[in-house]
Amino acid sequence: MNWIYILSGIYIILLILVCLRIIFETYSSNKALAYLFFCIFVPAIGILFYLAFGINNWQKKLYIKKGDENDKMLDEIKKDILQYGESIVEVRNTAVDDESELAKMLLRELQSPLTRHNSVKLLLNGEEKFSELLKCLGEAKHHIHMEYYIYEQDEIGSAIIELLIKKANEGVQVRFIYDDFGSPAIKKKVEKRMRESGIEIFPFSKVHFYLLANRINYRNHRKIVIIDGKTGFTGGINVCDKYINNKPKQLYWRDTHLRIDGPGVYYLQYIFVTDWNFCCGKIIKCESIYFNKDAATKEDVYVQIAASGPDSIQPSILFSVLEAIYLAKKEILITTPYFIPGDAVVYALRIAALGGLSVKLLVPGKCDSKLVNAASKAHYKDLLIAGVEIYLYNRGFVHAKTLVTDGTLSMIGTANMDHRSFELNFEVNAIIYDAPFAEKMRKVFFEDLQFTEKLNAEEWYKRSFLTQLPEKLARLLSPSL
Repeated sequence: MNWIYILSGIYIILLILVCLRIIFETYSSNKALAYLFFCIFVPAIGILFYLAFGINNWQKKLYIKKGDENDKMLDEIKKDILQYGESIVEVRNTAVDDESELAKMLLRELQSPLTRHNSVKLLLNGEEKFSELLKCLGEAKHHIHMEYYIYEQDEIGSAIIELLIKKANEGVQVRFIYDDFGSPAIKKKVEKRMRESGIEIFPFSKVHFYLLANRINYRNHRKIVIIDGKTGFTGGINVCDKYINNKPKQLYWRDTHLRIDGPGVYYLQYIFVTDWNFCCGKIIKCESIYFNKDAATKEDVYVQIAASGPDSIQPSILFSVLEAIYLAKKEILITTPYFIPGDAVVYALRIAALGGLSVKLLVPGKCDSKLVNAASKAHYKDLLIAGVEIYLYNRGFVHAKTLVTDGTLSMIGTANMDHRSFELNFEVNAIIYDAPFAEKMRKVFFEDLQFTEKLNAEEWYKRSFLTQLPEKLARLLSPSL
């Protein structure tokens, strides 16, 4: 019996210490309440959950370490970017006039320039993305830089690796960053062979114990390819056969990717270089072949890159999404596979809809996580009341992360509409200020609506208490999902 009292006392002291840590170190009040609720009402498991998922020491160390490893050369690159971006922003152009506040915010916060004279190509699903990527990789002359969250050693993954080995043997510099949690197949099967062929390959934030969720939380979710400093790819598509819809019985994957040619690749290259310096410590020199500001194309599309992660002072991708919503005057079209956005985005969408804007949200009918699906549904009622139209995609799984406003502004990237993408993971989005391209995005969005079920507001309100209860409980945990 004495041991029971002793253990109970130790547990109570531990619980108090954990609760004090949550109160002092958790910036978001909603997130703090969620952790407190879980720790107090779910004995032991709640504390273990917080210790695994909630402690930010790794984030602080990561920021300090990654910031320290950005040497003076990259500081000079930032200065150059700032001067270039300011010169473009100050030139009035109808393509960016309505969203100039967004462009200026990213320039000031990230030193991410608004670039012009780009050409962009919309790539739908793996069928279009991989054929385009293979073609460009085959044309590489000087270097190939690749960075992926998930890279599978399947048919398409093997084809790309064989091409990379071929290019390395031809004398092309090939550098490859993979996320150690998202791409275990690389580490186990082909990393040694790639190194032997001359490819420089490193994991981002190596995971030694997969149960240490600090390492699992702060993952590199980016998908970036840069070829010869003038062609870049980014978007939602990882390297995996499931993104290619070429088998009759497989689940249909709907996703969106982007090819950029021109100065817009400059900042993508900067992101890769800083990630590279952090994960392997080998400095890429500041040479024009890598940072090619003169890679202008005959087209004149304005492109800007938004990036954020645990090393960011501000959640820049979240801010860019909010700014785009606030600047919209007529229409907001959002596609996302994971919708747990937090109050700021929900309020912005409700305000927009109540102000008379057409706001449409496209999400999966069935998510690959029941808990995430339940937490998402908990937000729908407030949005429906405000007039937001919500569509559930039922052709397969929609994995695209896109936003289109007023038929002039488009976002395509790696960031989902959730806390994990806005604060915990390294992400990157491309912003395109171009009406013709936005019109293509609008067309794709409305084509996707043909495979959806539109939620009926009245029927949604009438759902039973027992149906809504799991969703409300999941919402309490949403800051931790």
